[in-house]
Amino acid sequence: MSQDGHPTGPARLAVKISPDAHKKQENDPAYLAGLIQGVGGYRDGLVPRAKSLFRKDAVLAQKIAQAVQLDPSYRPPNFDAWYQVEFVASSNTAPAPAADENPSWSLPEEALKLIHRLHELEQVESVHALREGPPPAVDPTDDPRSRNQGYLNAAPTGIDARYAWGFPGGDGAGAHIVDIEQGWNLNHEDLAAAGITLVSGTNEAWFDHGTSVLGELFMVDNQLGGVGIVPAAKGRVISQFQPGGYSTPAAIVEAIKNMTFGQILLLELQEYDSVGGAYFWPAEVADANFDAIRLATALGITVVQAGCNGSYDLDAYTNLSGKHIFNRSVAADYRESGAIMVGGATSVVPHSRMWFSNFGSRVDVYAWGENVDTATTDRETGTNNTLYTGLFNGTSSASPNVAGAAAAIQGLAKAALGYQFSPLQVRQMLITGGTPSRDPPTDRIGVMPNLRAIIDGPLLNLTPDLFIRDWIGDTGSPHTHDPSASPDIIVRQTPLANPQAALGPGSGTESDLSLSQPVVSGQNHYLYVRIQNRGGAAASTTRITVYYTHQSTALFPPQWHVIGTATLPAVPAGRVLTVSPRIDWPAAAVPGTGHYCFIAVADSAAGDPAPAMPTSFPAWRAWVQANNNVAWRNFNIIAAPPSSGTHHRFPIRIPGAFDAARRFAIRTVGSLPRESEVRFEIPVSLARNLGVQLQPVEGGQGNVVAVPLHPFAKTDVGEGVLPVDSLALCTLVVRVPNDVYTSTGDFEFAVLQLFEGEEIGRVTYRFGQITRLR
Repeated sequence: MSQDGHPTGPARLAVKISPDAHKKQENDPAYLAGLIQGVGGYRDGLVPRAKSLFRKDAVLAQKIAQAVQLDPSYRPPNFDAWYQVEFVASSNTAPAPAADENPSWSLPEEALKLIHRLHELEQVESVHALREGPPPAVDPTDDPRSRNQGYLNAAPTGIDARYAWGFPGGDGAGAHIVDIEQGWNLNHEDLAAAGITLVSGTNEAWFDHGTSVLGELFMVDNQLGGVGIVPAAKGRVISQFQPGGYSTPAAIVEAIKNMTFGQILLLELQEYDSVGGAYFWPAEVADANFDAIRLATALGITVVQAGCNGSYDLDAYTNLSGKHIFNRSVAADYRESGAIMVGGATSVVPHSRMWFSNFGSRVDVYAWGENVDTATTDRETGTNNTLYTGLFNGTSSASPNVAGAAAAIQGLAKAALGYQFSPLQVRQMLITGGTPSRDPPTDRIGVMPNLRAIIDGPLLNLTPDLFIRDWIGDTGSPHTHDPSASPDIIVRQTPLANPQAALGPGSGTESDLSLSQPVVSGQNHYLYVRIQNRGGAAASTTRITVYYTHQSTALFPPQWHVIGTATLPAVPAGRVLTVSPRIDWPAAAVPGTGHYCFIAVADSAAGDPAPAMPTSFPAWRAWVQANNNVAWRNFNIIAAPPSSGTHHRFPIRIPGAFDAARRFAIRTVGSLPRESEVRFEIPVSLARNLGVQLQPVEGGQGNVVAVPLHPFAKTDVGEGVLPVDSLALCTLVVRVPNDVYTSTGDFEFAVLQLFEGEEIGRVTYRFGQITRLR
């Protein structure tokens, strides 16, 4: 290697001969050497010498047999057909390396022409260069940023490693990472105590790069420098400088021989392309590397490879055979190694693809490609033990972020489950719940892993996940069902002696919607809330707060009134229906006769905290849709049941947003008998805002408009901008035939409020034996 890091000397080649040729030559390397001599096209005075690319031994044979057993889709290539070709002086002594005439990150013209000639031979299945070069390059052109480890922080800024540290194994304990590149300083003050060992090859070049990679992963908590993503993980390194010469595929196979299922292999390297000879391509662009990587993933080793820094569209790439090997949409061409490919993005939010990062459908995830704070050392000797940098960049800095996230997942799994995940499972976890880039269709670098989403979500499910049912069939997952009929918010006129026995599992009341008794103005009442935990850990010290609000089509927080709070010492995992202690609602606090709604919010600070109260309409909208530890239930405060066969008047409140004037639509949906009559009496001001044609109510004061409504279909009342914090007091007037009250029919009428075409709330009346608000 020259002083500036550019490769020197004639290229060495990795050549795979065809099955027919392999049978004829019977493992004789001279056969391949003869083929190459016949092609010619290399420097005068040199002759080719071939030897096995992979060191064949019992360990490799055992690993291949094991891979076939573990991965039914794995079809092992013939590793014996791969050879390493060197060009030596005709006297059998190696010539002194001569620098390329035009050193650059591309293959010299003579090597590229030879590769193309050999590929045209029917005896040659694949050929590419084994050419020394740097690992994925650090981009030196970016402006300096402040030194920090923001990549450890919560999404959307980082991968939230700090959150993972709060769980057993989240610091990497029980996980193993092997880093393949060229050199490191294992004695750095922030790495020495990590006990990282060199397994194979010689520690030879680019010491600063390898040290920075290890720093991201393993910096120890020693009051020096920073802290690694997984400081408790075990680390090992393997150099591309192997005994047989610089060889990435040989280094990968040596790693495989020393690794087991669930461990993580980080490929901090990039390759030359055999088509145009350009550098900065992912490792698996080279067929020998691909074969080695595929063996690793078949054995259950999670491989993380840098997407590299050529600014290439990988989907557009075609290899020597014209195959789009990186394009997932071209099924006939695409080849799946099982590795996780990493792109690089900006450190600022929202993250955008860095200009140098390769991109395309093959790139699974991204992480910070700039401004990473980590350990480093001097490039020339790798002996400075106290250096740090805040400017480690490139897909080089992004890939350790992802490898660290993968190690955290494996550590968490081992601690919680007693086993570890397959490479494809890890890849899916890293993608699920990840942070999108600024412009996914343009960036095309996948998502940034989010360890909090992985830990809290269904893939690991290591935290409590409290939920109060919105309806009988609610399982705590997102749904579009009417949320105003929770069976778990229960009001009684007298206290229960044993709430858990009366309302919990085995009580026969688990799905009973008739547990609540009518609320009567001027009387004491007692509330109970049932809660479940679908998470993987018990929720300790859970507080449940119950509110009431006047019934309206949208339940905005400024209208809520606190009734009280109950505390449960623990809510066990396993979806056990757990009943809260009673919440007293004294007579003096019970409002007058009317239509109201209960809201219950569960909060467990240790694992599933209640969502912050929304302070804007967009936040409220997301709050309602995203949280399963919030539920509500409509109810009536009644004096007596209404009589039948007459016009009943039901008050309905229609609010404007509490933060700004916003556009809403009002719709009604009925399922009443044909003989029913329905109209909506609304203030003139609301009618004007909604664009409703004015039809004054007969005998009214001129400030109310009557809107006739279809009793058994949909009516779009109107749409328009409602003033901020407004509240329109409306009346739904309904007459249902007498026989409805003695029939077994169950009829409904609902008034809905919509924003941008999406329902944000409704009031529903059901007519049967007794009229009630649901």
